[in-house]
Amino acid sequence: MPEKSEALVYLSSGQLQAKLGGRGRTSLYRDIEQGRLPKPIKFGGRLYWVEADIDAAIAANAE
Repeated sequence: MPEKSEALVYLSSGQLQAKLGGRGRTSLYRDIEQGRLPKPIKFGGRLYWVEADIDAAIAANAE
């Protein structure tokens, strides 16, 4: 039986801000520019982040 793949969860900028403890939008983009957070994916006119990538970035920055 094939393995069940995990569905990707996408976070909007508001959800990302909440996940990171209420960080401001400017702080998010500064973190992206400095490589502490992954770049967003654009769907239509909106930006989203893959939650697993964010979790990995948080874990990597915590070390």
